[in-house]
Amino acid sequence: MKSLFAAALLAIAATAAAAPDVEMQTSLGRMVIELDSEKAPVTVANFLKYAKEGHYDGAIFHRVIDGFMIQGGGFTPSMEEKKTGQPIPNESRNGLKNLRGAIAMARRPDPDSATAQFFINHRDNASLDFPLNGGYAVFGRLTQGLDVLDRIAKVPTGNRGPHQNVPLEPVVIRSVKVLSEK
Repeated sequence: MKSLFAAALLAIAATAAAAPDVEMQTSLGRMVIELDSEKAPVTVANFLKYAKEGHYDGAIFHRVIDGFMIQGGGFTPSMEEKKTGQPIPNESRNGLKNLRGAIAMARRPDPDSATAQFFINHRDNASLDFPLNGGYAVFGRLTQGLDVLDRIAKVPTGNRGPHQNVPLEPVVIRSVKVLSEK
């Protein structure tokens, strides 16, 4: 089933001439992300599918670690986990690096377990690149909004239930939409 899902996403990605730019509106500002469908076709297609379905609208950045990364896309402001589709294969061998401003897929310990959650690197994180622990698939980079990334990374955090590093005041993803097809 996982391979069929991946094949379907790859087919969707192949129909796009090139990756679009997407705009992420958050409660702390706007970020523009340039996606790389050439090097991460399955991951980009997966992210765009969730974005176009409105999955990210109203989700939060639920894990924020200053000097490391901000993670979102999986929880509501009340910390209810959002439903997702099938996991996708890890494209961490694509040559893209977890540098400051790069967006990558969050996952469980299994490298092929990413669904909808993503993170944006607050600093260069070479320890997240392939081959270490299977790597975390980078699929784009911020072209606007590094100041917003910094603002989010600096919010006060604490624990909520079993979750650590949760912003005390929710940082909401208001929308993720395609700006332009290149």
